[in-house]
This record gives sequence, structure tokens and C-alpha cells, in this order.
Amino acid sequence: MSEVEKLKRINAALMERVERSMDQQGSSFSLFQTAIGLEKQVRQKTDELAFALRRLEHTNQELNTAKEAAEQANISKTRFLAAASHDILQPLNAASLSISTLADLQTTGEGRALAAQVENALATMDELLKTLLDISKLDSGVMVPEVRPLPLADMLNGLRDDFEAFAAERRLRIRFRFSRHQVLSDRTMLRRILQNIISNAVNYTPTGGVLVGTRKRGDRLRIDVVDTGIGISEEGLRHVFEEFYRGRQPKSVQKNICGGLGLGLSIVQRMATALGHELTVSSSSGKGSRFSLYVPLAEAGTAEQTGPAPAALRLPANTLAGARVLLLENDPAGIQAMESLLWRWQCSVRIASQRQEVDEILADETWRPDVVLADQHLDNGDLGTEIVEAVLTGPEQSMPVIFITADPDDDLTHKAGELNAELMYKPVKPAELRSLMASLLSPRRTGPAPPPV
Repeated sequence: MSEVEKLKRINAALMERVERSMDQQGSSFSLFQTAIGLEKQVRQKTDELAFALRRLEHTNQELNTAKEAAEQANISKTRFLAAASHDILQPLNAASLSISTLADLQTTGEGRALAAQVENALATMDELLKTLLDISKLDSGVMVPEVRPLPLADMLNGLRDDFEAFAAERRLRIRFRFSRHQVLSDRTMLRRILQNIISNAVNYTPTGGVLVGTRKRGDRLRIDVVDTGIGISEEGLRHVFEEFYRGRQPKSVQKNICGGLGLGLSIVQRMATALGHELTVSSSSGKGSRFSLYVPLAEAGTAEQTGPAPAALRLPANTLAGARVLLLENDPAGIQAMESLLWRWQCSVRIASQRQEVDEILADETWRPDVVLADQHLDNGDLGTEIVEAVLTGPEQSMPVIFITADPDDDLTHKAGELNAELMYKPVKPAELRSLMASLLSPRRTGPAPPPV
């Protein structure tokens, strides 16, 4: 190979190496530029992400604030409704007691009919107030179920006593067929569910009757309320648990349900949901309805035992003659109405609106009360439960106590239980009050009857 050829090959090799070196430097420079660009993008995205996180945190704070405000509004609404219902129930109770006395004084059929109409209107107002309060409590989470073992037979016996006369007035048959199983539920809520369903069955049944029965289904007890009433259409079944839905009512049942707002079954479903009890309904127009509630079974022997319901008693009007009644009340209209009613029952009545007046009454050894009727909220901030606990339940002063209140506080329910006292809510039904007083006083009443007025 000539020297020229060698030099050409060496030159070509050197040129290739230089070009390769320049390509490598160009790639490094390009990578360097790319890295700088990526760093800028990462920094930009990081800033954007940090800004988004700050906005999200701020939004979460706003949501938490709004949530707290909504919860507080619900609590305030419940407190307002509770206070409003208390203030409304006080005069409503006085009106209910007064109309009962007025009905006893009527000597004509027209007068008795008018008194009955007013009494029914007052009962409707009472039911609507209680329903609105229940809805408020359920929506705000204030009403929390206290699930415990219950003897279902006691509850159904009480409901039978409540509805037998109600059905008889409408010339309907009502039958209860149930086992003595124990169930797991909240006593008050379960009774309210069954009471509403049975009431609807009676109201919407112009002829025939209603059957309340139970049947074991695995680890649950199915409680059925079956009627031969007007039934529910296929369209109505889709809306039957909605608020304010009443559907079409024929003239044969309109007189039984006047004044209602269609809230009863809405309350039933809400309470069943809160308890975790399955609720079903089957019906067809003109062929009656079946409501079924599935309640968990409890182990045998674990349920609370209760006595017979006071409303089941059937006692004559003069059974209370001679009874000495201490009335703890501070509402003037309520005092006047209750005092008039008790005098009609030939009771001797003394009234106190605060602790000091109670002490003065008890200081008179010639007059010892046989029974105490006590409101919860009295003058000077005194509470009926505190007065009863302090001066009326000791060894020397033990006597029957009935709390009569418009305050639906659960603490009052527990306190009444601790004091072994009865509890009734305003407006009081005079017949139930008379029966309860008579049952409490029957073994201990003494003293001559006061002169009738």
C-alpha cells in the first residue's frame, strides 16, 4: 500500500473519531438541556399540585364548617320543635282535660256530639305534633334506638286493649294471635311502629276486620298486620311510605282519617330503618293489605318483664272518690282544668308549683296525699323529679307518683323508672289517667270523700 493510501486511511479514521466525539458531546448537551426542561416542568407541576392541595384543604375546611353548621341547625331545629311542642302541649292538655269535664256536663245529644268533635280535633293535633317531633328527632340523629330484649306479648296485649274499643266503634273485628317470643328492639319505637300500622288498618277498613299475628322465620319473628280494607293500588304501593302521601280514599273511610297529613307510614319506615327491621307491604286495591315487620329474636329469659298496661283497666268513674291528690303544676290553665276534673272524680286536691309549697302541704299532718301528679318543669327552676326524689319517696313518705309532662326527654323516662313512678305525656286522656290512678290507689285509699261540686 502506498504512503498516500495509508495517509488517507489514517485521516479517515481520525475524522470518524472526531465526528463520533462531537456526536457524543452533542447528545450530552441535548440531555443536559432536556434535564433542565424537565426540572422546570417538575417544579411547575409541583407548584400546581401544592396549590391544588391548598385549595382542597380550604374546600375541606369549608365543607367541615358547613357540615357542622348543618348539624347544629338540625340540633337547633330539634330543640326548637321540642320547646315549641312543649309550649303547645301545655294548653292542649288543659283543653283536653276541660273538654272531658265539659262532656260529662252535657245533657243533650247535640252537646255530647259537639264535645266529641272537639275532643277528636284535639287528639288529631296531639298526634300531628308528636309525629313532627319524631321526624325531627330521626332526621337530626337525636332519636337513637335502645335495643334490648323485650317480651313482645306484653306489648301486643297492651295494643289489643287500646284498639278493641276503637275497632268496636267502627263495627270491626280485631284479633290478636301471637306467640310469647322475646325480640330485640327498642320498646318505644317498636310500639309506635305497630301502633301506627294497626291504626291505619282500622281506619282504612270500612267492613270486616284486622288480624295481628306473629310467625317465626329463622332467627327473626315476623309480625303481620292484615286487614280486609280498601287496599292499596299498584301505583300507591310505590309511594305509600312517602311523606304526605295519602292516596285516594272512598267516602266510607274519609270520616275515619280526617285531619291526617299522611305522615304515619313515613314515620313507620324511618323507625324501622333506624332499628334495622325489614318492613314489607303487599296489597291490591279493594282486597285489603298486609304489613309485615321482621324483628330479630332474643334468647329466652333475657327480656324485661312488665306488668299489664294501665289502659287495659275498666273501672267505674267513682272509684277515686275520697282520694287525696297532690298536684305539682305551674301552668294556670292546666291547674284549673286538672283541679276541675279531679273534683268531678270526688278527689281532695292540693296544689303546689314549687318545692316550698310542697313542704308546706306536707307539714299539715291532717292531710296526707295518697297519690302525686307531678309535672317536670315547675316554678323557680324546680323539677318534679327532684321534688319527688327528695321529699316524697322516703320511708315515711312513700306513695304512688305519676309524672304528667309535655317534655319528651329520655332522661326523664329513665328517672321515672328509677323512682318507680308512672309516666304520662300531655295531653293526657282522662280515662287512662283515671284508670291508672285507681289501679295505684286501690290497696291504700283512705279518708272520706270530699263533697261533690
